[in-house]
Amino acid sequence: MHRSHNVSDTNPRNHDIPGPSLDGLTGGSWSEAEKLALSCRILAREGHSETLAGQVTVRQADGSFLTTPLAHAFGEIRAQSVIRIDDSLRVLEGRGVPNPAVRFHLWVYRRRPDVNCVIHTHPPYVSALSMTGEPLQIAHMDATPFFDDCAFLPEWPGLPIADVEGEIISAALGQKRCVLLANHGFLAATPTIEESLYLSVLIERAARNQLVAQSAYGRLKLVDPALAKESHDFLLQRSIVNASFAMFARQLPQEGA
Repeated sequence: MHRSHNVSDTNPRNHDIPGPSLDGLTGGSWSEAEKLALSCRILAREGHSETLAGQVTVRQADGSFLTTPLAHAFGEIRAQSVIRIDDSLRVLEGRGVPNPAVRFHLWVYRRRPDVNCVIHTHPPYVSALSMTGEPLQIAHMDATPFFDDCAFLPEWPGLPIADVEGEIISAALGQKRCVLLANHGFLAATPTIEESLYLSVLIERAARNQLVAQSAYGRLKLVDPALAKESHDFLLQRSIVNASFAMFARQLPQEGA
């Protein structure tokens, strides 16, 4: 069937929406440490913090990185918990030590000057999908932000605390925003905290839907590639990403960042 519509209906720039607010506080007024802390608590609420596995890092203009201290659950993180480290994992500000797995994030930052925030976790459904040996499939509208934008590393290279794992994972990511890591978890690497968090929430839900559908029917009906590309570009507009981040943040207990 022919799909007819005006150009204005399909141009994402014509669908831009106003920036979000949170009790009168615009998203832009959060510091990066506050956004990192909010992201951690959102991830905890979404089930991404079952163990000590998982890290969030944010690149700073001076070449340092914000992250969280080892042995702190995502749900515990507040802005004052955040530490700043250099590219040798030495602590420059804050208390505690970084997770040694942050080392593989540094490989991503070296290869990708466009990336300013990396999130890596092992949420339940992504972890289950990673055990099947299959990549993420684009079979639902809500998965389209990953269309041609989620790489797949089919073999687990081992615990990612050495340079070799960082080299393998960053190479598998390539120029995409995400990578599904077999027998492991996933990585989101984007220019902003908001976008990395947005994709981290969406990929767990996409993995859940894929596993449920496959368990029920054994096969998937994939989305048409042209429509998936259109949806990908629309749903990754900055205004939609930022509005989604603020929506997720509003669902947290209102106790500050």
